[in-house]
Amino acid sequence: MIPDVDVFISNYTIVDPEVYQLWVDGCTSQDAVEIVHKQLFKNSENTLDLVKSDVSDHYRTYNLLEKLLHNPPKLAEQLHFQIEPLTRQLLIEKYYEFDDAVIRELLGKKLSSRYRKDLDEVSEKTGVSLKSCRRQFDNVKRVFKTVEDLQGSVVNNIKNLFLLPDELAKRYGAVVFLACLRFETGKRKLQYLTFSDFYECALSIMHWWTYPTGTNDHDDIDLDRELLMDLREVRPLMDKEKELKHLVCVRLKPELLDKAYVELEYNFRTYSRAIISLACNLHRSRELKGLFIELVERCIEPWRAVSWTVNDLTSFLSAYKLCTLQLDVLRYNYLIIHSTF
Repeated sequence: MIPDVDVFISNYTIVDPEVYQLWVDGCTSQDAVEIVHKQLFKNSENTLDLVKSDVSDHYRTYNLLEKLLHNPPKLAEQLHFQIEPLTRQLLIEKYYEFDDAVIRELLGKKLSSRYRKDLDEVSEKTGVSLKSCRRQFDNVKRVFKTVEDLQGSVVNNIKNLFLLPDELAKRYGAVVFLACLRFETGKRKLQYLTFSDFYECALSIMHWWTYPTGTNDHDDIDLDRELLMDLREVRPLMDKEKELKHLVCVRLKPELLDKAYVELEYNFRTYSRAIISLACNLHRSRELKGLFIELVERCIEPWRAVSWTVNDLTSFLSAYKLCTLQLDVLRYNYLIIHSTF
């Protein structure tokens, strides 16, 4: 018997976006054949072998390209595969995309080989294939190890070294930032928070609490320690509590519903002291690492308990900031207060 041999010769490497997405998602070649065949040919038996041959060829190509995708600049420099620039960018972006649910499970975890072996639980919990979970784990670990000790903007470093688009580089930058500062994200009370929640918080902290871009010997994952030390100067607000409460209540009475306003009057001391205490202790590493759990326990839970809406909270924080600036004790510290809130 003469064996059948499939031969495919081409000048440029052909990438089928749909088949590539199936490969990235961790589908086996056999599963991919069934999906493509069903979508394109309604399960016609006459075309099954053709689809199988084509998908298998794509999978072989992507498996060969994977090592190059670990270091995207090499993908542009290598000569074994002739790939057009747009196709090359597609390969990189799709390979480094991640599922928010998977990355949420990775936040706060040590990116060790031992944890990688336990990704079955992550796969089961998120509904993402184990192979895809491992790809995302490896990508996060690779990006983190590459940029954690580099000077300059972590987002720009990721863009330059991994050739990622702006938004995707920012998402990886937030993950690296949270990991470098070792923020606590795994406590039970934080489990309801999504990756998007932590992403938005990380971007805000990187923008307001780190050294300005271009500052000598610092980058945007270095917290401005002078700023955090200066935040201790808000402590005198506790001695001005009655005056501050009066100013805030006068400003908010026309804006809040009666129930929300009554809750504000009754609980102002609790809310104000929670905010001030958080600010005053941010210079301590232990308190900084526990920032999110402190925010949830001392601020978010009390506000949720009294059924405040997002608009109520936004109005309160805006009024609180403006009214503190009217007090003599903080009149000359506007930049500090502005950076905090």
